[in-house]
Amino acid sequence: MVAVRHDDLSMAFDFVSCAAPAEHNAYVSLDTGKIWWTSDSSDAFDEEIPDDLETSDRYLAIPHRNELDLGSRLALRFVAQTLPACYDQVEGFFRRRGA
Repeated sequence: MVAVRHDDLSMAFDFVSCAAPAEHNAYVSLDTGKIWWTSDSSDAFDEEIPDDLETSDRYLAIPHRNELDLGSRLALRFVAQTLPACYDQVEGFFRRRGA
C-alpha cells in the first residue's frame, strides 16, 4: 500500500473537477504515490509523463466530481434505504431553490 498526502489528493481532485470531464486528468502511481497531472488545454506541466499513464493498472485515475454522483440522487437513495418514512420530506428539500 502506498501513502498519498490528503492535501495532494484533494488538490488533484479539484484540478480534475475544475474543468469539463476529461479536460484535466490526474493519476496516482500505485508504486510511489506520486500524482501525475495532465491537461488537454495546457502544456504547462514540464515533467515527462509516463507513456502508459492511461493504460497501465499501476496508475489510478482521479475521478471528476460528476463521476461520483454526489448530488441529490445519492442523498435520496440513502434516505430511501435508511429512512423511508422521511423520503417525501427530504425530497421536498431538494425541490426548493438553492438545494
